[in-house]
Amino acid sequence: MKKLFLFLIITLAGTQIFAQKASVTSHIQADISFLASDAMKGRMTGTIYQDIAAEYIASRFVEIGLKPKGDKNSFLQTFYFKPAADPHSTANLNITEGDSVRIINVAGWIDNGGSKTIIIGAHYDHLGEGHNSFSLSAEGGIHNGADDNASGVSLMLQLAEALSKVRSKYNYLFLAFSGEEYGLWGSNYYVKHPTIDLTKAAVMINLDMVGRLKDDNTLLIGGVGTSPIWKEKLEQSNVSRLKLVFEDSGSGPSDHTSFYFKDIPVLFYFTGQHADYHKVTDDIEKINFSGMVKIYENIFTLIRSLEKTDQIPFTKTKEQKQDNVTMKVTLGIMPDYMYNEGGLRIDGVKEEKPAFKAGLKSGDIILELGKYKVTDIQAYMQALNGIEPGEKVNIQFKRNGQILSSEVQF
Repeated sequence: MKKLFLFLIITLAGTQIFAQKASVTSHIQADISFLASDAMKGRMTGTIYQDIAAEYIASRFVEIGLKPKGDKNSFLQTFYFKPAADPHSTANLNITEGDSVRIINVAGWIDNGGSKTIIIGAHYDHLGEGHNSFSLSAEGGIHNGADDNASGVSLMLQLAEALSKVRSKYNYLFLAFSGEEYGLWGSNYYVKHPTIDLTKAAVMINLDMVGRLKDDNTLLIGGVGTSPIWKEKLEQSNVSRLKLVFEDSGSGPSDHTSFYFKDIPVLFYFTGQHADYHKVTDDIEKINFSGMVKIYENIFTLIRSLEKTDQIPFTKTKEQKQDNVTMKVTLGIMPDYMYNEGGLRIDGVKEEKPAFKAGLKSGDIILELGKYKVTDIQAYMQALNGIEPGEKVNIQFKRNGQILSSEVQF
């Protein structure tokens, strides 16, 4: 009888866990389905489709039970801007009320009466339909941005849902930014016009492109050097047993950077580049939903573990020095920037480029290129810089554990 009772308890617990994961998956899928649908026309900054996406996120905040934390007791924070001469640069960004293009951040709040606030953010804008000077993409067609960054928004919403149901010593602020693709405009504006006291922000967690967890379960977490507690906390909260790759730097090409420069500890979650990045093929069919659930479980566990933490001290990080290398030739591959086990792993191969003609494939690990050893991305760039156009060199690479070689004609 005791064995039967124990079996029933275990079975019931397993059923509940399965049901919870199914519910999380369903919610994530529904949010991405809306934000990355063709009807949203790529959610380009400053367009009506940006506005619709912002209203959708605000409606989800209402559904979850969050309080408004935008302008004038609303969920929306609106501002206006003039694009910089270089749309990839914020150096000469001039945000002025009355300009023709408007940007909308969305802010939702859980007030637990705490003295500190955990901020969780994700950008929701993308590249529109291409074929115009403001789009950042010359490729025509709807850029749905399922991974970039409907995935991050959906994960933020799921965390809001879960955290709204627990007691905490922290308040929670959920921020959806627009203008990220053009230079972190939404987050840059927010930290200069905050709707909470940022001196009481405990941490900013940024979710950007978290929908493509690979078969090796590698998850990149940036900003780990911004507090001495992060590495241990992240390892202890790795309940999904992912392969964690840590980067110390608190700055980078996403919205956590704006908060790092306000001396706030940050964490940046990212599942890596892929061949569909900033292309019309970044669609929902390629999202790894079970992988997103694993990331959600890790982040939720981390946040709950902070209940036992008295302080999250901030530390400045050394920015990684990258030599200004001008490559004379191109191999025609997309590197796997998260691979750190020696060599350079290929994430994608462009057709009719030298790598393609040499027979290289996605997943191959480049070990040597001509006379150069390739140990990482920097060594790879140095190798390309040392090769002349028209030169033919030997390339050594590993495929499925076997060392192979071929000739590359540049």
